[in-house]
Amino acid sequence: MATEADHEPGTPQGAATEKPSDSYVQSFARGLSVIRAFNAQHPAQTLTEIAQASGLTRAGARRILLTLVGLGYVQADGRLFRLTPKILDLGFAYLTSMPFWNLAEPIMEALSQSVHESCSISVLDGTEVVYVLRVPARKIMTINLSIGSRLPAYCSSMGRVLLAGLDETELDRVLRASDLRPRTSRTVTDIGELKTLIAAIRARGWAQNDQELEEGLVSVAAPIRSRSGQVIAAINISGQANRTSAQEMVERFLPPLLEASEKISGLVQLRT
Repeated sequence: MATEADHEPGTPQGAATEKPSDSYVQSFARGLSVIRAFNAQHPAQTLTEIAQASGLTRAGARRILLTLVGLGYVQADGRLFRLTPKILDLGFAYLTSMPFWNLAEPIMEALSQSVHESCSISVLDGTEVVYVLRVPARKIMTINLSIGSRLPAYCSSMGRVLLAGLDETELDRVLRASDLRPRTSRTVTDIGELKTLIAAIRARGWAQNDQELEEGLVSVAAPIRSRSGQVIAAINISGQANRTSAQEMVERFLPPLLEASEKISGLVQLRT
């Protein structure tokens, strides 16, 4: 039987909870919010902390946590809860559902070895890019990047390549939803100027980034396309400005990057 503790804060007792549609499973959405409550800054949390982070009541968060413990995705250590390695199954299900990424990795490794710089592939998720493959040459950012890492799309080379694949209506929506703050003194944050830059990227088929995401970081990126020509991912090479200037990145690394992006696009098109 439902109790007062089962109602979410701000929901009048006895009132029907609003749902986006009849197909929306609210309990599943709440379970995902509990999983998302864990991060690098908060790897182990108490029930109260998880309830606050997920916006749930203690009773609701407790039921979900105990369910996740029973399924092996969360472990309880006294008053603290933490994710288990089994949670990786959920993320890697995405990668294994698209086997051509496994075929792309050798191309990335060869590219990274030839230019002696890091190489990554990402996809667009809302206003951010999500890394799905990465071959690091050396640590060049203060951000520790790995598969699943997220960066803002508006000021990253891969992000702008992916934004260039959107139609104007969707591009405008994504930019207006983005937190357009200056990451460095060079970051472009004006929507009109960003649209001009992205239009140029769409026309030439590649993007470069000169220390807009982080001081000292330069990169070039190119699209990975489906059989229909849709941009489904982006691949980049990133380096250090004190070793390779943005212009040198284009002159030296753009040709092999474009060759790699075409090879990977060919693999994608054979399997989609």
